Amino acid sequence: METANTVKASKITLSELMLPSHSNFSGKIHGGYLLKLMDQIAFACASKYSGCYCVTASVDTVDFLNPVEIGELVTLKASVNYVGKTSMVVGIRVTSEHIQTGIKKHCNSSYFTMVAKDELGNNVKVPKLIISNMEEVRRFYDSINRIENKKKYKELEMTFDYHSTEALKNLQNYNVVVSEKLSK
Repeated sequence: METANTVKASKITLSELMLPSHSNFSGKIHGGYLLKLMDQIAFACASKYSGCYCVTASVDTVDFLNPVEIGELVTLKASVNYVGKTSMVVGIRVTSEHIQTGIKKHCNSSYFTMVAKDELGNNVKVPKLIISNMEEVRRFYDSINRIENKKKYKELEMTFDYHSTEALKNLQNYNVVVSEKLSK
């Protein structure tokens, strides 16, 4: 019998106060620390949804939009946006809040692909996704588009001829200088 689960059942929120020990050399919160928190919430969200241990298969687009300051409260919200046979795309939104003023900033949004595993490390089937509103429909289709674009890019990367004269000429459109050895 096939199982199904709602997006709502996958939702998780994680908040943490940013400490000086989380900062980088410029006094802002280290991007790597935020990535660690994002990976943790993606794991919790996917595991909660699937009822299985889950591993990170890929991370799509992490753009750091605004810096996070020491003393701010960072809140991560995650939900399953898409499911395949054994994988799930977890959408994550990260915001920071200055706790004295209440001013909030959107720091980044990202998408983690998580894979469900059994006790032996084999991939296992995940429940179907019950979509309940138009926002969930949009997120599902956005995930499909990202997956399709990733496949197209991978195919292009495998078939692109880096040695062609056209490829070398095209480099002139960028901030590079092509060595004379390559031009011959």
